[in-house]
Amino acid sequence: MNDSSWQPEPVPAGPAYDAQVGPHTRPMPIVPDAAGRDFDDREARDRGAASDGGSPFRADTPPQEPMPSPPPPHAEHPQDSSPPPQKKRAGRDLRAAIGVGVGLGAVIFASLLIVKAVFVGVIVVAVVVGLWELTSRLQEKKGIKAPLVPLAVGGAAMVIAGYVRGAEGAWVAMALTVLAVLVWRMTEPPEDYLKDVTAGAFAVFYVPFLATFVAMLLTADDGPQRVITFLLLTVVSDTGAYAVGWRFGKTKLAPRISPGKTREGLFGAVAFAMVAGALCMEFLIDGGAWWQGLLLGLAVAVSATLGDLGESMIKRDLGIKDMGTLLPGHGGIMDRLDSLLPTAPVVWLLLAAFVGTG
Repeated sequence: MNDSSWQPEPVPAGPAYDAQVGPHTRPMPIVPDAAGRDFDDREARDRGAASDGGSPFRADTPPQEPMPSPPPPHAEHPQDSSPPPQKKRAGRDLRAAIGVGVGLGAVIFASLLIVKAVFVGVIVVAVVVGLWELTSRLQEKKGIKAPLVPLAVGGAAMVIAGYVRGAEGAWVAMALTVLAVLVWRMTEPPEDYLKDVTAGAFAVFYVPFLATFVAMLLTADDGPQRVITFLLLTVVSDTGAYAVGWRFGKTKLAPRISPGKTREGLFGAVAFAMVAGALCMEFLIDGGAWWQGLLLGLAVAVSATLGDLGESMIKRDLGIKDMGTLLPGHGGIMDRLDSLLPTAPVVWLLLAAFVGTG
């Protein structure tokens, strides 16, 4: 409220006010001034009042109580002045995101149903594009020159080797790819050599090596069903986290890394993924059981969330929102692989433990 509404009313001037004092007014005390002289405080006040054209304000006069001003109309109903609650909105173009997601799903399912090798080609393309996005952002934001050529060639070789020779072939291809990165970087000046090859080794592990487990899922007799289970559980986990977090999210999960993620969203991811896992293991995986699907869904929800947080950490370090702009509504390829890459070895390992690798 404005302070002026609480100011006292002005003292009225003129003899009418003096008449209210009465003949038995108590005399004013004599007080010394700063120089030691005595003066009549009443006379001093009389002079001050006379200079203003009004009557003196006597000490024994009862003070006037301030009259509070009536509150403004909106103060009686403060809720009327509060702004209306704003609806939560998604941070991306949902139409574009859904359209691109449907298109990618159609490509993946079509390649799985036609020939397994075609889907391996889809994995290779995703790995090469993801490496290109990662190395480009590293060079733009940090000046790190991880050599793309040996990374792309070696990454494609790792995926193919994992599909043809299994885990042993993937490990050998990974070692050769890291060696190729070390040698390729020697053709340039030695400044920042260690930084560049370290980033290259990280890129080898982060993108093609983890993606190789998707190709290894495909080698089983029910390989397409295993890949569909892997993709479906990851997507359902992300969807559950988004839906529950958007509607009920209040407690931040990791505010320094990803402020949009909440603990309520994580619970939604776990619940959705466990239900989907029980259904997939019961109806898609040969020899699977529903209780195994519950454990699988729980593991997928945790690994997908950690993968998302891991890439968010990288992007915050680089000072960027997305790794690329190739996919409208999604960002880049790496922005879609963030939760898939760390989830692939988890699904492969659990399925191998539950129903074997054949």
